[in-house]
Amino acid sequence: MSTPPTLWRDLRRFTPARVALGRAGNGLPTAAHLEFQAAHAAARDAVHAELNTAQLAADLAAADLPSQVVHSACPDRRTYLLRPDLGRRLAEGQAAHLPKLPGIAFVVADGLSATAVQRHAAPLLAQVMPALAEPGPVIIARQGRVALGDEIGAALGAQAVAVLIGERPGLSTPDSLGVYLTWQPRPGRTDAERNCISNIRPEGLPIPDAAAKLLWLIAAMRRLRLTGVALKDEQPMPVAVLR
Repeated sequence: MSTPPTLWRDLRRFTPARVALGRAGNGLPTAAHLEFQAAHAAARDAVHAELNTAQLAADLAAADLPSQVVHSACPDRRTYLLRPDLGRRLAEGQAAHLPKLPGIAFVVADGLSATAVQRHAAPLLAQVMPALAEPGPVIIARQGRVALGDEIGAALGAQAVAVLIGERPGLSTPDSLGVYLTWQPRPGRTDAERNCISNIRPEGLPIPDAAAKLLWLIAAMRRLRLTGVALKDEQPMPVAVLR
């Protein structure tokens, strides 16, 4: 079995990417192969996992954040994966049960990683919502895609919507959370009209930093009255980072 050069091995200290794995004949060493299989299984589990809405609601309640559950037009996880269009629409009759929230609506959708939502959504909202003093419940959306927030936001009469959603898992990131911010949500909004914060997790963008960035974007959104490509992320870097 060949051993990677020291320079390549040192690179592994700075990235979770699969570099400098070595070689056994024409293949990977056994340990690296088994690690790959375990990571692939974790990614598949994250995609197929069901969101525990009761636990998420309890986690939100512990932070004094009430919640309400809605469903997309997908009846189950299999349909969600096969029919992305249904994940962008509310199930029939769901909109009628939503309250009016004229400010910013916060929607939590399972997306492609319920694992990410289960771990990171409540801690992030616990830092963001009190700073904004936004009224109303967090909307928990089962089997939801990003664009589902547009219909929910329109039904709520919201000024804007922030959708917290599980991102597509990678082989080293099965629990990455994303946030999509949209001004004046309504069906038909495009991704070019949103701002995205990605890779929210301890090994990526930590929750305190993600909360600060989201609050900065919300303030800029309200000042400019827009989101998307016209709203640039010009948040000043912390002094500690500049040093």
